[in-house]
Parts: sequence; C-alpha cells; structure tokens
Amino acid sequence: MKKVLIATEKPFAPVAVKKISKILNKAGYEVDQIEKYTSKQELLKAIATVDAAIIRSDKIDDEVLNAAKKLKIVVRAGAGYDNVDLKVATANKVVVMNTPGQNANAVAELAIGLTIFGIRELFSGNPGGELRGRTLGLHGFGFVARNVFRIARAMGMKVIVYTQYSKDAAAAIGLKVTNSLEQLYEKSDVVSIHVPARGEHIKSVSYKVLKHLKDGSILVNTARKEVINEPDLVKLMEKKTGIKYMSDVTPDCENEFIKKFEGRYFFTPKKAGAQTAEANLNAGVAAAEQIVDFFERGDETHKVNE
Repeated sequence: MKKVLIATEKPFAPVAVKKISKILNKAGYEVDQIEKYTSKQELLKAIATVDAAIIRSDKIDDEVLNAAKKLKIVVRAGAGYDNVDLKVATANKVVVMNTPGQNANAVAELAIGLTIFGIRELFSGNPGGELRGRTLGLHGFGFVARNVFRIARAMGMKVIVYTQYSKDAAAAIGLKVTNSLEQLYEKSDVVSIHVPARGEHIKSVSYKVLKHLKDGSILVNTARKEVINEPDLVKLMEKKTGIKYMSDVTPDCENEFIKKFEGRYFFTPKKAGAQTAEANLNAGVAAAEQIVDFFERGDETHKVNE
C-alpha cells in the first residue's frame, strides 16, 4: 500500500484535507499528516517511510530528501517550488511537481486589490485616483497574469505585456506585447510582476528597468522578492518620490522603507496570494490527483525537475 504524507506547517483547511484524503483513500493509499509542526525533526521522522508527499511552503532540502528513503514524488500545492531542492530530488530519483493555475485567481485578485489600495493612497483619506483608463503592464504572462488581465480589462484598464515565452498566446487575445521590458515599464501606470524566482528573472527588476517607471506609478509584486533588486528599487524611490511599491512579500530592506517611504508602500504580513479557501482546496485536490495519476498511469505532466 502506498503511503502519502500531507506535510503542512501552514495547514490546509479541514475541508481540503478531507477531500485530499478521500481521493487518496479511494486509490487505496494510506494517508499520514503533520501540520503546524514546530521542528524539522518532526518532518524528518514523518517523511522517512512515505512514498509521496504533499507540501505547501514547507522546506524540502537535502536533509529531508536524504531522510526520505522510499519517497518517489513530492507535489507542491501551489505554483512556486523554490522551497524544494530540485537538484537533490533529481539525484535521489524523486519527481517534483507543482499545481500550476490552481492559485492563479486568488493571487490575481490580490494583485488588483494591492493596486486599488495603492492608487487610493492606502485608504488614508487623502485624494486618490481611479484605475479605469490607466495602463497596466504585465511583467510575465503565466496563469496569474492572465487572470489579472481578465479582471483589469473588466475594470476598464488598458493592458500591455512583456513576455519572452508566451508572445503568441498574448497576441491571440488582443494584448499588445512590448518590444522590451524597459518599454513595458515606461508605458505603464501600474506594473504587476508575474515571473518565477529562478534563472534570468533573479533581480531582473533592476535600476536599468526601474528607471523607466513614470513618477507616480505603482509597482505591484505578488511573485517573489528575489526578482527585485532591492537597493535599486530604494534608489529609484528616493529619486522619484511619487512611486509606490505594493508587495505580497516583505523585502529584506523593510527598515529602509519604514524610515524613508511612509505612505508609499504596503507589504502583507505573510505571503497571502494563495491564502483563500478556494485556492487552498483547489491546489490540495490537484496535488492528490497528480499523485494518483503518477503512480497509476505514470503521468509526469507537471514535473518541474529534470
């Protein structure tokens, strides 16, 4: 009998756990669970005897992977998977998957919410602006960005995009694709970042790009802090005093923002993009179904490691 661990320091909602377990039990698998665990030792002990694991933001590093002697697959219930050591997983012949798209609407709604919060002067009572008629630039065009486009268009915004890998998909739905990232930032009143924290995207939002932002524009980041060159962002905000930064991830230089940029930033207390009941359920159920498909049919559709 296959044994599947649900390891969640930040737990799934009870209804999600119930549906995940139902899918796995129906397939004949045993389900084990640890949540709100406070030590790595708990995770090491629990993962040592399982064939599969479903995680959220839980860190699956070399120590965890090396302790998991029977492990064949880890599914990250969500889009990002930088919390899993892919190289060690590959070396240990462990398949790593994510659940792309399952959290997309939740993150997109947060991106729009942060944009509204920014343009309305953080609901401070000071006069703000409106989104209708303004230009939204999408930095990247994955699942989240496509949902942001859908919502922004319904609100009367003009939407443009810069993407290297989805140009045809963007053009097919009538989006104007800019020739460069610099052009996107120059033409946008709001820029919403939707790229993964890996490879060429690390610190890609640098001064070379940021300097093209209009003074008075809003930069929204619901991706990862690693895509931002933080010293360059601070430098820009010192120079252009109307720019705001709204983020679903607290930067390492938070203290500088507190000292220098009052009323021009907002950071969620903890990453909140996927923290909705619906996204929680969708991602968990998708993870369970992917594990069953992997073992029963050899399906590796959402594999992210080599």
